[in-house]
Amino acid sequence: MKNIHCLVFGHDFKVTRNVTYHVKEYACKTCKKQLTTSSNGSLIELTPKFKEINDVLERVHHKRISKTNRQKINNGLLIFSH
Repeated sequence: MKNIHCLVFGHDFKVTRNVTYHVKEYACKTCKKQLTTSSNGSLIELTPKFKEINDVLERVHHKRISKTNRQKINNGLLIFSH
């Protein structure tokens, strides 16, 4: 019955996970179909392979973000030498 709603009115996708600034995962509120952003920016079905790719991509993204945040903090400090 949930699929009939999506067939008639279309899917109602909501963001379920922000992998990076540009890559996100989506799920339909009614039928639970999952999509993700592909390398060229289009939406594709979220398969286990793409789920694993998104996990690695998110880990690398968070590492890079934390590294740049540490550099910003260190650049803002005053260092005195005698």
